[in-house]
Amino acid sequence: MTEIRRGWLLILASSAGIICSSVVLPFYTIGALVKPLTAEFGWARADVQLGILFSSGLGILTAPIVGWLNDRYGPRAVALPGLVGMAAAFFLAASMNGELWMFFLAYGAMAILGAGTTPITWTRAIATSFDRQRGLALGLTLTGTGICAMLAPAYAVWLTEQFGGRGAYIGSGLLPLLLAGPIVWFGFRPRALPGEAGPSGAAQPAAAESWGLPLGEAVRGYRFWVLSLSILAVYMAVSGISPNLIAALTDQGFTAASAATVQGAYGFSIIVGRVAVGYLVDRIRAPGVAVVSLLLPVAGCLILVGEPTFAWAMAAALLIGFAAGAELDLMAFFAARYFGLRHYAKIYSILYALLAFGSGTAPMLFARVFDVTASYDVSFYIAAGMFFLGAAVLPLLGRYP
Repeated sequence: MTEIRRGWLLILASSAGIICSSVVLPFYTIGALVKPLTAEFGWARADVQLGILFSSGLGILTAPIVGWLNDRYGPRAVALPGLVGMAAAFFLAASMNGELWMFFLAYGAMAILGAGTTPITWTRAIATSFDRQRGLALGLTLTGTGICAMLAPAYAVWLTEQFGGRGAYIGSGLLPLLLAGPIVWFGFRPRALPGEAGPSGAAQPAAAESWGLPLGEAVRGYRFWVLSLSILAVYMAVSGISPNLIAALTDQGFTAASAATVQGAYGFSIIVGRVAVGYLVDRIRAPGVAVVSLLLPVAGCLILVGEPTFAWAMAAALLIGFAAGAELDLMAFFAARYFGLRHYAKIYSILYALLAFGSGTAPMLFARVFDVTASYDVSFYIAAGMFFLGAAVLPLLGRYP
């Protein structure tokens, strides 16, 4: 029996958790709410996108704590309270009445109350439970981001049209409770590292690789900083484009429904990127796979400049989405292969903090460029350069230890 077949329920539960995580669900629903919120409350677009700085950017502060909690108590004990906290934070957002501080408070609550739902938790569970097919298992798990990117914008648009912005937040808040909650409760039971208590309370065997560099030793190595630079560059580009894509396309004459369709293609491509890259890195050296994957969106960003047709916008979304799918998968895989599993959650949490910084600041910065220039073209050029930089440095990682 293959590892994937044996651990399919853990992968399913982890993927459901990713869909409803604090770094994914707010990120992929806010794009549909930008114009309704600015129209209702008179806010600037950059004000709305600044909410992502709170939901994702506060991950800079929470990530090390989540990493420590995962290593101390195990992923399951961290994940379940996080899903409840995510629901509560969305319900808090539904209670606002035009106060910008309340909006920021609600998105900050998503980061703090939902901290246990970040990819640190889900990828730690997968990395310690799979060995030979770890790359594919991570890819399948992280398809949750693609599923969310494909379905959440259309879901948020429909909720907004039917029930208004308040209803969109309530409907989004139900997902961690009614979608992810039951699946995670019954299916999220990862293996423990040697000597660590598992779900049953007894020490359980783990994947064969249980070595790992201490955090301090990993940070002193050049590979950590090469990987950090690539992650920050790519996620500044990905996070700047994704939540602004619907607004950018509707500015170019697309209907909200057609723009959501393009966003859906972006989400579909994330899924393809997750699975394809996860499959390939188990068989081919990952830095080579990464370089090719991260150069594709350079062309996608350039396509979006000006006024692309629907077909060209779809092509651009597919190219950028593939890279967005590849990067988070690669980050988890690289962390496990280059630094080991023993202190994976701590090391990954620092890398995730950089990702959170990019995810939190880029949407607001891209929207600010629009507020100044009345166009997203400059942002698309910048994103193309960031993707190129993120790909160019990865060959420096060298051979696996």
